[in-house]
Amino acid sequence: MNIEIYNLEDLILTAIMSEIESKNVYSKIANTVKNFMLKDRFRFLAGEEEKHRKFFEWMFKKNFPDKKIVLPEKTPVPLPEIKIDTENLPLSDIMESAMQAEWAAHNYYNRIAAKFDKKPEVKNMLLYIASMEMSHYRILEVERENALRFEDFDAEWPMMHVGP
Repeated sequence: MNIEIYNLEDLILTAIMSEIESKNVYSKIANTVKNFMLKDRFRFLAGEEEKHRKFFEWMFKKNFPDKKIVLPEKTPVPLPEIKIDTENLPLSDIMESAMQAEWAAHNYYNRIAAKFDKKPEVKNMLLYIASMEMSHYRILEVERENALRFEDFDAEWPMMHVGP
């Protein structure tokens, strides 16, 4: 993606929207899963996204002190969304979608950081958040593997329990 075609305001608003969406999805998953460890993992991820949102709101106010944050209905910069299309969607599929969103956020924040060469404190924070997004990716990757094992274990095979 070429972020050079977007202005800084759109880039920051997109980051805010992305963090809000991710937090909402992780909170929703945390409220629906029964496994207490997985629930805690998704609550942790939701909390991380909330912290990122606060940073991007600070960044917006710092760069546009006379403007109020007004999020558009649709994100100005296209980024992958975490999709939960149906209640029956396997958790591993949701995690795969979340992994793609975290990977895209990592790359996106690295690219934005390049715009702040003259503001090292902002650049370093963006790089730090980008690395955190990659750690979220790794957490989801491990949990997706666990979910796949469980989904495979939980699969029903026709005639599995029929005796000889």
